[in-house]
Amino acid sequence: MKEKTRKQYEARAKIAKAMAHPSRLLMLDLLQKQEMCVSELTEEVEADQSTVSKHLAILKDVGLVDVRKEGALSYYRVACGCLSGFFSCIESVLQSDVKDRQATLK
Repeated sequence: MKEKTRKQYEARAKIAKAMAHPSRLLMLDLLQKQEMCVSELTEEVEADQSTVSKHLAILKDVGLVDVRKEGALSYYRVACGCLSGFFSCIESVLQSDVKDRQATLK
């Protein structure tokens, strides 16, 4: 099997970095369920529109979200179908870590 190149690892890191913010994770979670416009996301994230737009630009830049224009509105959606598996993996790690920490306290 061919080894990954340095550029492939850099590309992976760029995606991981884009996801490494609680608001962006929330937006990705919401966008997995349905397409949303910036104003809807602004309300859910509880941040101002410019901040939400910057977060969306970062997610779009790495290919995690797509945008569809409808008149003056931009509707965002998740661009890949693998996020639910990724989130499940993170939850498993969190649960395992909690169990391990609890076990050390006993």
